[in-house]
Amino acid sequence: MRELKLRLETQVLPKCPHCKKNITEVAYSELHGGFFGKRYIYFCPSCQSSLGVSHRKGFWMG
Repeated sequence: MRELKLRLETQVLPKCPHCKKNITEVAYSELHGGFFGKRYIYFCPSCQSSLGVSHRKGFWMG
């Protein structure tokens, strides 16, 4: 099995997959309604398209 290597890029700005503008910042908002942990949605500040969602569990959940 081949090993996947990671490389730090400091000179390249990622592009929004929706509006194709360079992403220099990422906007986020907390999603409410969940009982366990917190959920956040991350989006492009230019076009407000969703870039991803994360779920952060409470410290006692492991």
